[in-house]
Amino acid sequence: MKTITISRQYGSGGRYIAALLSEKMGVPCYDSKLLLKEAERHGISQEIINEFKGKTSLLYAIGVMMPEESQDKKRLTIPEKLFYAQQETVKRLAQEGPCIFVGRCADQILKDDNQLLRVYIYASDMEDRIKRIKKNKYISQKEALDRIAYKDRQRRDYYNFYTGHEWGKMENYDICLNTSVLSEEECVELLMKLAE
Repeated sequence: MKTITISRQYGSGGRYIAALLSEKMGVPCYDSKLLLKEAERHGISQEIINEFKGKTSLLYAIGVMMPEESQDKKRLTIPEKLFYAQQETVKRLAQEGPCIFVGRCADQILKDDNQLLRVYIYASDMEDRIKRIKKNKYISQKEALDRIAYKDRQRRDYYNFYTGHEWGKMENYDICLNTSVLSEEECVELLMKLAE
């Protein structure tokens, strides 16, 4: 079985697909929470993690926090330290056995793994995304649209900055699944077949 990475548009159902796939395949699923669990192991305090939570935009990553000296004397910002801690964690977890990674640039971190299935989940119909978000977050149409724009920009900036690749570009993935056409359950069935 392959390790699976899932990148997704906000409101496309990607996180739900990853969780359902994990349950059906009996393999662990890791998302942004893995960063928080592992950061302390790399010498980053809980205070810094709490301050950084939710601030993964490009602007924040490249300038808001003051750089600190690392062991190799290269100057790294706190967001960079968090990314490198996450990168090492993703590599270690992938070596432990098949698993699923949601976001966190795992598709690029593990790009040299020949047992990797890189997936992008999107919804071509904006109304589908809005409905999903309104159902899960109990917010208005305008709030849902604002949240989609913000979250997609945040994910794009983070991915582009740390990988040098374009987030959501078809060529970066092995398969792109449209949840405006396929149900979440159909996506899971397809991915299970591809992972075998």
